[in-house]
Amino acid sequence: MSHAFSPAPDADIDLRNAVLADADDVARLLGELGYPCDLHDATDRIAAILANERQALVVARRDGAVCGLVALDFMYYLPLGTTTCRITALVVLADARGCGVGRRLLLDAERRARAGGAARIELTSGAQRSEAHVFYRACGYRDSSVRFVKPLGAS
Repeated sequence: MSHAFSPAPDADIDLRNAVLADADDVARLLGELGYPCDLHDATDRIAAILANERQALVVARRDGAVCGLVALDFMYYLPLGTTTCRITALVVLADARGCGVGRRLLLDAERRARAGGAARIELTSGAQRSEAHVFYRACGYRDSSVRFVKPLGAS
């Protein structure tokens, strides 16, 4: 396995559920992922997740500073007749990549998925994110399907 995806031995990484006070960090992380939002939008998005027992938002801190997040959505999956956990966002700040943050977030997502009764965990990733794809494969994820999206306009 590549050392690029192994945690550094001195990495000080902790995970916790996001709270409304994390809105500035969540906004910065979503921007890094390519989905910019302002402080107000980030606060609303965190509040929506906190109000939904089928979702979770976890932030990672390294040396006390938020540097990553993972968002989870538990849903009933008709074809399998069971629950699936979907990772709807996973991002680590560029300067914290290669330190084990992403791997810790994925392992925590998998732990939460099992605890929530999910039979599997899945994520989607843009075709342009080739480095992320290498990372996901190194973490045991495999290519599965092609995703099609159709915007429905303002909601």
